[in-house]
Amino acid sequence: MAYWEKEIHSLMGKAIHRFGLIEDGDRILVGVSEGKDSLTLLHLLNERRKRVPIRYELIPVHIDLGFNSGRTEILKDFFESRGLSYHIEFTDIGKRANSSENRENPCFLCSWERRKRLFYLAQHFKCNKIALGHHKDDIIETLLLNIFYSAEISTMLPLQALFKGKVTLIRPLALIEEKKIERFAREMRLPFGPGGCPVSGKTKRKEVKELIETLEKKNRRIKGNIFRALSNIKMDYLLQKKGG
Repeated sequence: MAYWEKEIHSLMGKAIHRFGLIEDGDRILVGVSEGKDSLTLLHLLNERRKRVPIRYELIPVHIDLGFNSGRTEILKDFFESRGLSYHIEFTDIGKRANSSENRENPCFLCSWERRKRLFYLAQHFKCNKIALGHHKDDIIETLLLNIFYSAEISTMLPLQALFKGKVTLIRPLALIEEKKIERFAREMRLPFGPGGCPVSGKTKRKEVKELIETLEKKNRRIKGNIFRALSNIKMDYLLQKKGG
């Protein structure tokens, strides 16, 4: 096993143990898009089952957003080649989110509707956890997005219980940088590709990503420092409302 492959397996295992993401008997719905992140996540979780002393089930779910990308059949073949029971759901979520009636924030509506379907399907397939392919860069970018555009300090969590604990979101790639995932996906020849979204590469997230890249050219520690800051919060040096 090459070093880059060992590293990514090790980092995912570290995240699973540090945040307590997977337990014996878990039934996990894995949200799979056409992208490198979710396909890498599914591949790693499936491979990990062969090496760990606990048992857990995986059910990959793909929500087809209606962009006619032609990639659904490719994902179907990928799931079947791994011997996984899967579900593919065809929707018009992407078209509605990008319609003329919703020009302000297509990404929000698309994400919201897709997430609702995943919650419903997790209940339908009796899954207690939903695994998403968000990585270290996503967590960093979300922190800055929420500061810049929502006036709050918050980000994605590696482990997040919802609906009074009925379902838990897990993000096993939380400690892995995007560039390492991209290399892994290419080296392993995972079938990732464009999903056909008309606003891909034109979002606020893309702007924040480019900002971080610009800052990193002057200081390579910028991204790591932002990530570590999330676990180094000094409440005494944050503004507090009187009496609260």
